[in-house]
Amino acid sequence: MKAQVYKIHSDFYYIKPLSKKEDLIECKLREILKKQKIKIKVGDFVEAENGAIYNLLERKNTIERPSVSNLDMVVVVSSLLEPKVDFIQLNRYLTFFKYHKIDVLLCFNKDDLMDKEELKHAEDKIRKIYEPLGYKIVFTSALYNDGLKEFYRLIRNKTIAFSGLSGVGKSSILNAISNSNIKTGNVSLKNKRGCHTTRHCEIIEFEGTKIIDTPGFSRLTFDFLLPKDLGILFDDISIFAKKCKFQDCLHTEADEDCNVIKNLDKIDEKRYESYLNFLEETKEFKQKVTYESQKEETTNKQFKEKTFAKISSKKRSFSRKKLNQTTKNLHLEEIGEDDD
Repeated sequence: MKAQVYKIHSDFYYIKPLSKKEDLIECKLREILKKQKIKIKVGDFVEAENGAIYNLLERKNTIERPSVSNLDMVVVVSSLLEPKVDFIQLNRYLTFFKYHKIDVLLCFNKDDLMDKEELKHAEDKIRKIYEPLGYKIVFTSALYNDGLKEFYRLIRNKTIAFSGLSGVGKSSILNAISNSNIKTGNVSLKNKRGCHTTRHCEIIEFEGTKIIDTPGFSRLTFDFLLPKDLGILFDDISIFAKKCKFQDCLHTEADEDCNVIKNLDKIDEKRYESYLNFLEETKEFKQKVTYESQKEETTNKQFKEKTFAKISSKKRSFSRKKLNQTTKNLHLEEIGEDDD
């Protein structure tokens, strides 16, 4: 039976058969998949029988944070107020999903918290930054259903993952468009940030559209990317980087003759600030790879065209320590004899 994974809770996998309309079936993983260290994610297509998943089918795409597979689009939700738009965090999401080559829809929620003049100013600013980069944008209010028809048109018949900081209204939007009953929470009055309300990934299906509700998260870091590869993920920077005369340039203000630096007035300030922040993370990753990686030790060695078994470094270290200690003890014994 071929099926799709809709929910994972503890060691239980809830799958839905592809061939017929059935309720979710609770399954476990076959031991062979565990031994092969194959990680099953929400959205995966699998083969199962007798209550056990025994095979993972080919993925269209996959991401680790949130841990989902086979996406058509990721919806990045931000709130205009309470909490205010965090542009650096927003750019972090966009850079991450661009790396994974997944389409993004930008959703800005809670437009009801602004008056008309404030909302117009916010919309103009956001569109000026992100529409030239090719992103589709929608402004919504889950409370008053503003913009939800346009939102639904853009996601219809697709498999979608929601991402964004906690408290921006992801679950409220899902409730409004799907009549689901997802737990929602208020924004913390102390720090103006949301409380985590979604505890696990789960597919919510309605009218042919599949939405994967995901927990809010904010610890996404570029601890997998080298500095030279970061600029490619910023279209507004790479367009100038292509004409930079320095092949290995990282486009920082230290490089005065850099073509990117010369055109900073054409790049949004927060976009460039985001690039610099992420660049520091990639430098830390490069340093870790360069200086902390350990060379795997071989188990044999060559001498005069012959192969011999090689004593491991651990055993060699032990042997040398033992030899030194034995030599020291002999030396002390000789001194004792001389004193007699």
